[in-house]
Amino acid sequence: MILYDLNPNAKIGKDVTIGNFTTIYDDVVIGDGTWVGPNVTIFPGARIGKNCKIFPGSVISAIPQDLKFAGEYTICEIGDNNVIRECCTVNRGTSASGKTVIGNNNLLMAYVHIAHDCIVGDNCVFANNATLAGHIVVGDYVILGGKTACLQFIHIGSHAITSGGSLVDKDIPPFVKAARYPISYAGVNSLGLQRRGFSREAINNITDIYRFVFQKGWSISHAVEEIKEQYGHTDEGKQVLSFIGAATTGLMKGYTFMKRD
Repeated sequence: MILYDLNPNAKIGKDVTIGNFTTIYDDVVIGDGTWVGPNVTIFPGARIGKNCKIFPGSVISAIPQDLKFAGEYTICEIGDNNVIRECCTVNRGTSASGKTVIGNNNLLMAYVHIAHDCIVGDNCVFANNATLAGHIVVGDYVILGGKTACLQFIHIGSHAITSGGSLVDKDIPPFVKAARYPISYAGVNSLGLQRRGFSREAINNITDIYRFVFQKGWSISHAVEEIKEQYGHTDEGKQVLSFIGAATTGLMKGYTFMKRD
């Protein structure tokens, strides 16, 4: 017995499982081997890759929560091997970029929200209730702690990690830990980098680079000049310089100590 609503114009790959009471609209593409659980809603414009798992209550490719949205045609691209847990929401794009994009091999835990025009890389983990406002760019291997809330237009560099409950209103560069309020530098994500095969030399270079940026009290322009001179030839130096050069909302603060009452 068929207990789901599948539009005949949706393009469904091989070995796709669709759970009970799920609704899949027109103009939807789902790749081979993907599992769509019960009570999922997939709206027009969804492009879902292979071997994904979408758990109950999730809503994919709904129209943006943006008052400027005027009904223009946009899409929501989700790559391969993504796990989208219960009650996640991923909105499609607006005319600003035309699409929302999620890469491959990501884990979105329960109640994650990804708004319109966001770009998320590969191998990221967003813990429960992490939320992205519109137009956010997230690199690869980023971990967002539970209830992390990210302001629109910010950028988060690859291999960064935030503490639970973070309010992210400034750009977070690659390779770092970010915590506290206002969001601040909390060290290099050394453990994560070790797990991903970064050499001790590369991690030491990154640590020195961020001493220039966040711990010496220098201006960003001064720090950039020192990074260019001492580490501009390294891959990690090039990545940090590229990120700083493209920063749109300003970098997060350096280490801050807050005295508790």
